[in-house]
Amino acid sequence: MAGLVRRRSLLQAFRACTADRERVCRLSALCFSSPLCGRDHNAPDKSSFARTRAAVRHYSSDPKDDLRVRYLDGEDAGIVVVGLNRPKAKNAISKNLVKMMYDAVEDIKKNNKVRSVILCSLVPGIFCAGADLKERAKMHQSEVGPFVSKARALITELGNLPMPIIAAIDGAALGGGLEMALACDIRIAANSAKMGLVEAKLAIIPGAGGTQRLPRAIGVSLAKELIFAAKVVDGIEACRLGLVNHSVEQNESGDAAYLRALELSREINPQGPIAVRMAKLAINQGIEVDLSTGLAIEEACYSQVIPTKDRLEGLAAFKEKRRPHFKGE
Repeated sequence: MAGLVRRRSLLQAFRACTADRERVCRLSALCFSSPLCGRDHNAPDKSSFARTRAAVRHYSSDPKDDLRVRYLDGEDAGIVVVGLNRPKAKNAISKNLVKMMYDAVEDIKKNNKVRSVILCSLVPGIFCAGADLKERAKMHQSEVGPFVSKARALITELGNLPMPIIAAIDGAALGGGLEMALACDIRIAANSAKMGLVEAKLAIIPGAGGTQRLPRAIGVSLAKELIFAAKVVDGIEACRLGLVNHSVEQNESGDAAYLRALELSREINPQGPIAVRMAKLAINQGIEVDLSTGLAIEEACYSQVIPTKDRLEGLAAFKEKRRPHFKGE
């Protein structure tokens, strides 16, 4: 009976995540004015792409530019790039950035055409410096708790996106910045990137999931060492610890981690989108419970892919020795 209840709850969660399948995203006002993260199909080599991307970075003090969201098209249709863009504040997490990210996450979550998301920075040398301490200093003490709660909830929502999300860490990811990256499914860092939960230096603790997600990523003892000593590690050490999946040599344009994340998104995109979403749900839910319950969760997720047109397309493509064309149906 308990297993049945869990399955029903899981199915309800899945239906909520896949509602409004045909809804068109409403983020046109936030999209880039130029092909910042788009792919140049006429000249697809990485160096040309990197130069193009670096050349059109935008810097602005206008709050509406704090976050830039781009839905890629052409061969990269299905990839969404979410770019942090607060150069003067080192992408620090402000009230406005939290609001804009909430709106972006909500729209991405409801768009069934999205197959993967890349969270990156548009500011060279920085991913996110954590909380906006200048803004925090102006808050009344009674405002701090609610704001931290809202930031924590945002990062949780980010991690709960039904499709894979990759953090491309091309620069410093400290405090809340690393907590944001920890909520992503996969992390890729430049060798020169700096990462750490350094809140103890300010006589506080990580408040947006760091004390929970870091131990799950690298183990309890190592997480304690990094948090207690406010240690900062580079991309190479982070990869050794298991904090990031890949560490790559930084390039001249400062977006090597982003380019590697884009490559990975292109590997994910051709796979069955419903299957990928169900695999993420099964892993995320199953890792928190005992094996028996986890297997029941996997069974419930598997049952969701059986009646899909994509599953039949996959079988037909295998039989006909051709590449499958999945539609998320």
